[in-house]
Amino acid sequence: MDVKQKDDNLFPRMTVGVMGSAGGTLEEEVRLPVRRLGGAIARRGYVLITGACPGMPHEAVKGAKEQGGIVVGVSPALNLDEHVTKYHSPTRGYDTIIYTGSGLMGREIENIRSCDVVVFAGGRSGTLGEFAIAYDEAKVIGVLEGTGGITQHLKKIISFVKKNTGAVICYDADPERLLDKLEQVYQEHILPRHLKALKGRDPDGVLEPNGNDEEAHRHL
Repeated sequence: MDVKQKDDNLFPRMTVGVMGSAGGTLEEEVRLPVRRLGGAIARRGYVLITGACPGMPHEAVKGAKEQGGIVVGVSPALNLDEHVTKYHSPTRGYDTIIYTGSGLMGREIENIRSCDVVVFAGGRSGTLGEFAIAYDEAKVIGVLEGTGGITQHLKKIISFVKKNTGAVICYDADPERLLDKLEQVYQEHILPRHLKALKGRDPDGVLEPNGNDEEAHRHL
């Protein structure tokens, strides 16, 4: 299905989450594919979303900004001060950071739900939690193979779960090919739903009703 976006502002843009190890030892051969992934996301005009953390996700941020991409961070912190002093998280490369105040585990739900597709690279226990949310909520998931961590065990984990949630999972070691696969699923299944929801709706929204208008507003 060839679905075209007609809005002059290119809304909705595909949002791509990159989740992965925020610590540990990250070898150059593992970091480079993630940085390439970030660059590819930017060149295609997608929006990159991360947990505003160091490590693997920040490599994607670096790659995206090198290509002039748009980057959004979803922070566990309550504000900027807590973001940098409590969580020691990065600020470079972000166009905006959303402060959830939810802590490391709590912000994962907002992080995953903000993405059309979610790519996993490397990863430890926190990333496994993000994968569980994405899988259970039937997200379109990309696995960047060859990046180690939990990504090399996800097929086995899924086989143990024995639960068909409707999640679509694409695997590839090449960032460009992985994005090709994810883009195809997005174009065929996600974008049409977005466009249907937007059809006939005022893009500037509708003012909240006053008093007696409330019942009428429910039927808009």
